[in-house]
Amino acid sequence: MKTAVAQTHMTDKEWRGRDAEAVSQVYSRYSELVIVEAEGTHLHTADGRDVLDFGCGIAVTSVGHRHPRVVQAVHEQVDKLWHTSTTAYHTKIVETAERLVAITPDGLDRVFFGNSGAEAVEAALKVARRSTGRTDIIAFEGSFHGRTYGALSLTASKSKYHRGVGPFLPGVHHTPYPYCFRTCSHAPGEPCPIAAGKYLDDMFDLWVDPESVAAIVVEPILGEGGYVVPPEGFLQTLRSYCDRYGMLLVADEVQSGMGRTGKMFAVDHDAVKPDIMCVAKALGDGLPISAMVARHEVMEAWHAGEHGTTYGGNPVACAAALAVMDVIEDEHLLDRSARLGTQIMERLATWKDRYAHVADIRGRGLMIGVEFMEGATPATAFVEGVRSDAIERGVLTLACGRDENVIRLVPPMTISDADLDAGLSMLEASIEAMERKS
Repeated sequence: MKTAVAQTHMTDKEWRGRDAEAVSQVYSRYSELVIVEAEGTHLHTADGRDVLDFGCGIAVTSVGHRHPRVVQAVHEQVDKLWHTSTTAYHTKIVETAERLVAITPDGLDRVFFGNSGAEAVEAALKVARRSTGRTDIIAFEGSFHGRTYGALSLTASKSKYHRGVGPFLPGVHHTPYPYCFRTCSHAPGEPCPIAAGKYLDDMFDLWVDPESVAAIVVEPILGEGGYVVPPEGFLQTLRSYCDRYGMLLVADEVQSGMGRTGKMFAVDHDAVKPDIMCVAKALGDGLPISAMVARHEVMEAWHAGEHGTTYGGNPVACAAALAVMDVIEDEHLLDRSARLGTQIMERLATWKDRYAHVADIRGRGLMIGVEFMEGATPATAFVEGVRSDAIERGVLTLACGRDENVIRLVPPMTISDADLDAGLSMLEASIEAMERKS
């Protein structure tokens, strides 16, 4: 008979040892930190360290860890109702759907709730095929949409996600994303042929009948693929192809949404209206909730029972989401995200002159990527060294990109000016230390 392990004060190392014995080691973690408590931008470890969080649990805790209003909303809901699933209606799911419809682009007026970004993408794939009667899906190289089978079939940011677990969803086609720094040969300032649709034209001319395509699924800003902001006009180009051929445009805003870029959603920067939008991560500030929001003409293709979820739209998670939307509005966090993003970009603009390995800086709002290169080679080891050194100094950052040579800066939108300055100073010191070693 198994017995519970007594809870005692233990070090980070001791907790990691227990983790190795009891938890699947498939989880790939960004640090060796063991977090026991968090508040705002601060992570507190079992070893008693205080570390600034510039990763937000992968762009999730965007209004900060344990924001008081989110905590209060969750506590109040726990005291009333935890769960109904589809056995009955409950009021929080209705209120949350109404709020989401109010903040998403015009025309998106029906909501399906899930628990994760991957679930939202799976729902989008199913309803896109169901509503159009078509089979094929177009996605982009460098994209990340999740690791369940449908979402994984779209994901093309790293081959390791696909290793040994195929076959995948048929009918999925990938085309280049306009990642001009790495994939384009045009001069700076010249039009990008990828953004203008050259490869889509080639695809439709050579091997995919556009009349068979149900949807184009795109991250308005590439997330795991490197925090790549596409050239102006790219999303409008996709919208025009969808309109021309009767395809649906699916915007995966799982990482870029909920104010992260300085607007509520990244598509808002380009005034593009998708047919379907996937939202998750920051929606619940850490509680598991996601949403697939679509035009009612699309959503009405589904009939009762054709899709479902046991936990999606849970009352407690919905209460958190409502509080998050209140905080974003009441604390003017869209403006703050845009202002702090500009402030960071101005500071980082000096890095390319100061640090030999800093090759490109890009982003919108508080979704910023810094790409490191050694000549023409991605500086993967350099980035790992910077991140490790920065953790020792007291700031946690995350890597991304096909070669893990991009450091992404995604602090909470509520971060104080003092914590922002302190974290950036630590990161600068770590880059300088690695530059001296190289």
